[in-house]
Formats: sequence, structure tokens, C-alpha cells
Amino acid sequence: MQAPRSPANIRLMGFDVDGVLTDGSLYFTPNGDEIKAFSSLDGHGLKMLQAAGIEVAIISGRSSRALELRAANLGIAELHMGVEDKRACLDTLLARRGLAREQAGYMGDDVVDLPILRACGFAATPADGHSFVRRHVDYVARRGGGRGAVREVCDHILASQGRLDAMLAAYLA
Repeated sequence: MQAPRSPANIRLMGFDVDGVLTDGSLYFTPNGDEIKAFSSLDGHGLKMLQAAGIEVAIISGRSSRALELRAANLGIAELHMGVEDKRACLDTLLARRGLAREQAGYMGDDVVDLPILRACGFAATPADGHSFVRRHVDYVARRGGGRGAVREVCDHILASQGRLDAMLAAYLA
């Protein structure tokens, strides 16, 4: 494992869904509708990244209406569902923006995320991410997926860029 890389230059941050934005549980109604639980703490972290000028993308191997609604609620335009090759999806996003891989980060939790995690300038996983993944990322959150891990990573990115204190101070004004 290489030395952890800093997210100080991240301009685009991508996130997996199941196990990252959620706790990884899959719930289905008798009609076959999928239900997901998202953390409001994580949601505000994503909004803070956006307010700081860092674009947020969701790149997931699965598709769900619940995710569409959550992304719309958070104002996330870059929602990519049913993606088999997440690294290629990231490369397309970066090419459209004229960004280098070093300016992108990704948070994933399972071994299928390793190709994109290793291609980014910053890689993170929740505390309950797969043990093999935890050995190959720059930052392991103390919190679990769907339980504040995303917010922790958002705060870490903003702190690395010297923006977190000012953003938090605004809530005390």
C-alpha cells in the first residue's frame, strides 16, 4: 500500500451507493419495489461539498427509483446507475470537464470498487467496507456505510482544502 494521498486538490468526488450511502441492506416490498435508507447527515455533507464547488457524482452498479429520488433531492445531476465499469464512467466524467484523475476521488466499499478507487487521486471507504478494500484506500472512515461515513469523508475533504472551519462557522452566526 502506498502512503495515503490527500484530497486537497479534489474537484469531483464520486460515491457508491449500497454500503456507502446506505448500510448495504436491500429491502423489497411485496410488489418488488426497492426501499433504501439514506442518512440525512451524509446528505448535508454532500450539499456542503457542492457549496464548496466540488462536484458530486454517484456511480453505482445497481439502479433504483429510491436513488433517483435521493439524488434529485440533493441536487446531484451526475447520477450513473447500472454501471458495470465505474472507472470508465469516471474517465468520461473527467474528460468532459478537462480534469485529471488526480483531481477526482471515490468512496466505495467492496472489491468491485477497487478499479475506480485505485484510479483516483483520493480513495475512501466506510469503517465496515470490505477488509481488502480498507487496505487499499487513503482514508477509512470511523463510521459505517449509511451511518455518517460519507459525511465524515466530506468533512475530511473540506478540512484538507481549508474550507471546513469557515463553512461550520456560518452555522454559528
